[in-house]
Amino acid sequence: MDNRRLFLLVALGAVLFFMWQAWQRDYPPQPPQSASTAEQRAPAKSSAGSQQTASSGGEIPSVQSAGKEATTSTGQNASSPAALSQPGQIIHVTTDVVKASIDARGGTLRRLTLLQYPVSPDKPNQPYNFLNDKLPYFFVAQSGLTAQSGPAPNHHAVFTVNKTDYRLGAGKKTLEVPLVWQGPDGRKVTKTYVFHRGSYQVRVRYKVDNGGSQPWKVSPYVQFWRTPKSPVKNPRFLSSFTGAAVYKEKGTSDNYKYNELGFGDLDSTPFKDTQQGGWVAMVQHYFVAAAIPSKTDTVRYFAKPRSIPGSSDKAYVGGYVGSMQTVAAGQQATLTTRLYMGPKLQNVLPTVAPGLDLTVNYGIWTVAAQPIFWFLAKIDGVVGNWGWAIIILTLIIKLLFFKLTETQYKSMARMRKFGPRIQQIKERHKDDREAMQKAMMDLYKKEGFNPLGGCWPMLVQFPVFIALYEVLRASVELRHAPWVLWIHDLSAPDPYYILPILYGAVMFFQQKLSGSTMTMDETQRKLMMVMPLGLAVFFAFFPAGLVLYWLTSVLISVTQQWLIMRKVEHEDAKKRRA
Repeated sequence: MDNRRLFLLVALGAVLFFMWQAWQRDYPPQPPQSASTAEQRAPAKSSAGSQQTASSGGEIPSVQSAGKEATTSTGQNASSPAALSQPGQIIHVTTDVVKASIDARGGTLRRLTLLQYPVSPDKPNQPYNFLNDKLPYFFVAQSGLTAQSGPAPNHHAVFTVNKTDYRLGAGKKTLEVPLVWQGPDGRKVTKTYVFHRGSYQVRVRYKVDNGGSQPWKVSPYVQFWRTPKSPVKNPRFLSSFTGAAVYKEKGTSDNYKYNELGFGDLDSTPFKDTQQGGWVAMVQHYFVAAAIPSKTDTVRYFAKPRSIPGSSDKAYVGGYVGSMQTVAAGQQATLTTRLYMGPKLQNVLPTVAPGLDLTVNYGIWTVAAQPIFWFLAKIDGVVGNWGWAIIILTLIIKLLFFKLTETQYKSMARMRKFGPRIQQIKERHKDDREAMQKAMMDLYKKEGFNPLGGCWPMLVQFPVFIALYEVLRASVELRHAPWVLWIHDLSAPDPYYILPILYGAVMFFQQKLSGSTMTMDETQRKLMMVMPLGLAVFFAFFPAGLVLYWLTSVLISVTQQWLIMRKVEHEDAKKRRA
């Protein structure tokens, strides 16, 4: 096998790999909906419009006790469209990193805007709405308490509030937003959202005051309810997993720790499990919303389809119900849960909960992608620009493989020197392929060079190329990361196709420099001449950061190749004079 065949195989492998990934993400398998699931879902109705509000409804997770699920009192019809369209007072909360809207009806988080993450580079002043109570991009966080019997402050209950606007003051580290529910028989619950400066973590604290004459058994719960749609369209080849995910801190008979639950899978197989600790999340490209119970609490996790009354949009719910807590008559108790709703920052997620960093999923290339991201982040910390960090990373990789690449180009130089002799062998044995291969191998052995010497640098760099693609695809740190001039987002394709065109031009020049077409027949020569154009078109659809890496790599290779070929020619001329 010669270099051009290997190059074609590598290029074909790359094309097939990216086509397969794009197909898997754009057209995930959709299992047929089971009859039992269909019965659980409400009949679809036409949507009232893309701006329809839908935040307060949804079923109440039931309390699990003694192996049985007890019914709970909702206080109103959970599937009533009226419950979805009639919010209570809206409490507005602003910190340094988020802006939230909390509904006094149920204490539901209806909106969460990530102030430091714009929708797109073209709209830098329009922050991304992660949680949103408008269809079709519906995504809310519901929480509350369920009781074994009688009313409880679930996400349909009406809370009273002291004010409707909260702002994190200068010098303050936390911001508390209390909501008060007054029940019958002297029972009272204060539900408090606690926001933190510089953080996407939110604590939900329940102060339970049982002023009644009987013990009160309650369980905290959290559930995320959303449609699969996102208001931001991801570039082709850069989409990522969207769905629910569950993490088990301790191994069980199910033999998993991190489990992704695609929405299509939930249509046919709803998920439920009971375990101690862990977390449940809704995962999407770059962002995650996770509900994290206490490590010592035994909770029941669930994820399944749940329709939105009055809408034909598919929707899904995922969350957990905590263990039952008994508050004696005349006593108080405090129950707490944590939420993380924000970007998948790789230096932050492990500090929030064990395993939460697994939501940044590099797939089978994790073993290569994680070190590359770590190295890029370190370089970016010094130079302050991800584009220059990619260029420096490329330089370092080329230095590491300098000797291997030197062998490649020496082999190419010798191959160029013996091009006419190779062509003579091909013409002499054109009707006997076996004799032609033997004659060529005799020539290689006699002259002491290996035609496969140029293969290994390409094979070594291919995993780096794929791993960098995964880093650009999955790392929120590179989302909208600019380089220079017209490149405003390294994770998106070059808007003017300048980098792909430059890459094609450099590839064409490299072919001329190496003389790789000298020994080819006319058909092969035409194919190789068209290849730079084909690769330029191919790279036009890929992240600018990936093309920047490959363009930098080729520029360094061409320079090294030119220097080595001149050196070899000089040495040969010196031998001839001697």
